[in-house]
Amino acid sequence: MALQAEFTLGSFHIRVNWLIAACVTITALAFCRLGLWQLDRAAEKVAEQQELRAEQEANADPIESIPEGHLHRANPDLQNRHVSLQGEYLNERTILLLAEFFDDQIGYGVVTPLRLQSNGELVLVHRGWTTGILPAGMEPITRPVEGYVDVKAQIFVPPENARSFDTQVDPSQWPLRLRTLDIAVIEEILGEPVFPFQVRLTEDQAGVLVRHWPAVVADVNQHLFYAVQWFSFGLIVIFIALLASSNLWQLMKGRDPSIAGSA
Repeated sequence: MALQAEFTLGSFHIRVNWLIAACVTITALAFCRLGLWQLDRAAEKVAEQQELRAEQEANADPIESIPEGHLHRANPDLQNRHVSLQGEYLNERTILLLAEFFDDQIGYGVVTPLRLQSNGELVLVHRGWTTGILPAGMEPITRPVEGYVDVKAQIFVPPENARSFDTQVDPSQWPLRLRTLDIAVIEEILGEPVFPFQVRLTEDQAGVLVRHWPAVVADVNQHLFYAVQWFSFGLIVIFIALLASSNLWQLMKGRDPSIAGSA
């Protein structure tokens, strides 16, 4: 069997060395296989996170069981930690956070304190978004929930460099309207301590509104970057092999190799 062959398709001409072609094919397939492996790892990471989230939500610990010494921003386990809360909303002490958006619509973030049944402590529960586009004189729709509730939520720890806006607050006018949820300001207005972080309701909980917060997703960017890199390497190997064994470069430059050869 001849190791070389030549093929012509119109003005395209290629010389194929079967041994070299086999090496190129194996190399390109190997790079593609590495790319697919990176995509598989990304999919596994997403599936693992979804499974972990479901497990954490199903087995959420009571919020009052968190040791006081763990309640600081340097504790990475607090962010998005699932907790359960049993008690009653203080609907008459609802707080509206100004200029929060959903689907490019301006509105309010609705935060309602919840008094825990076990120890009487207050927790600021972010229930979600409500529209701010309302007829003149109409109050925002907050959908208060009366009576005892048993809800699940996730702790939100603001970043260290989060911006804080000074807001003139009239503590006699409820619901309060604030630009940012400042725990110290709320404690001063309510006249009692509150849990040091807000919690955000999960889906299908009593009192939940539109959950407009960014979804917590697995960080798969590195895997996707490497996948694109490996696929690119495979294409580059094939492209270089074509350039080396054919007149593709001349055709790409717009030159007719038959005319150039006869000159």
